[in-house]
Amino acid sequence: MVTPAMTNVANIAPGKAPGPNEHCWCGSRLKYKRCHQSSDAQGNAKRSSPPGHAVVQGKISPRRTVPPQIARPEYAISGRPGPNRGSEVKSAEVLERMRRVCRLSANLLAELSTRARVGVTTEELDAFAHQWAIDHGAYPSPLNYRGYPKSICTSVNEVICHGIPDDRPLADGDIVNLDVTLFFEGVHGDCSATVFVGDVGEESKRLVRVTKECLDLGIAAVKPGEPINAIGRAIERHASAHGYSVVPAYCGHGIGERFHTELQIPHYYERGANLRMVPGMTFTIEPMIAVGTGESYVWEDDWTAVTADLKRTAQFEHTIAVTEQGAEILTLPG
Repeated sequence: MVTPAMTNVANIAPGKAPGPNEHCWCGSRLKYKRCHQSSDAQGNAKRSSPPGHAVVQGKISPRRTVPPQIARPEYAISGRPGPNRGSEVKSAEVLERMRRVCRLSANLLAELSTRARVGVTTEELDAFAHQWAIDHGAYPSPLNYRGYPKSICTSVNEVICHGIPDDRPLADGDIVNLDVTLFFEGVHGDCSATVFVGDVGEESKRLVRVTKECLDLGIAAVKPGEPINAIGRAIERHASAHGYSVVPAYCGHGIGERFHTELQIPHYYERGANLRMVPGMTFTIEPMIAVGTGESYVWEDDWTAVTADLKRTAQFEHTIAVTEQGAEILTLPG
């Protein structure tokens, strides 16, 4: 599950416009005066939903329960995560626990990927993931995180991230991002992949391939002593070279004992993201790459983020640890 970028103001309260020289609320990274200021003045801007959806949300079932013997994160009951402050550098003991939970998450993602077939609903995928987590002694981290109602995120076609599983059957030609995070032994492990459903067109195949390459290049940019923005620079350069856009409104995040920490990993070059990487840091890299605009909207459910032009987007994600040599990918199945 991604976190909104601090530089993005897409979630600004209605009626509270940014300043002319601030980033526009839509996530375009343009100054407000160069983007939506004039249309807002005329009352034509739509802040909560785009002009129609290609993917239509189905029925969402009630939240599932977790047996009391499963250890759970601090927000499991209240929906309110605790403070995200603390050291971004993990001890050897915490890293060992993270390796275990990340392997579990990756194994679940691999199982889910084989089940995303024509006619299967994302609700069925969520039910499988929920039970799989419980059977392996883990808590599905998204469940009730800030009130999120399900155990995984399933983002279809133009849905960028945070798609809520429902009773809509997957259709031939869809692409779907499956985002899995588990909480086990006191730490979280987060990963995602975009998979094909049935016979997928060449444009979508190319998008998915380039998005995976963006993730690989972002990971390759991880080196101790380098600034965090080296990751976004590598991702944005590759996406742009293929005519694609990076979605700027959401970014990777620090992870460990907390689902999300204060550390943010932009997937585009952000000059201010100049914190130097050091061994022991753990965070996610999860680029969202769009065929068209990187501008995004959020549905009225306050979760489902979609591209403004309703063109397709893809995402891949790993949790990584910074090492003396570079990056250790923690979310590999095994």
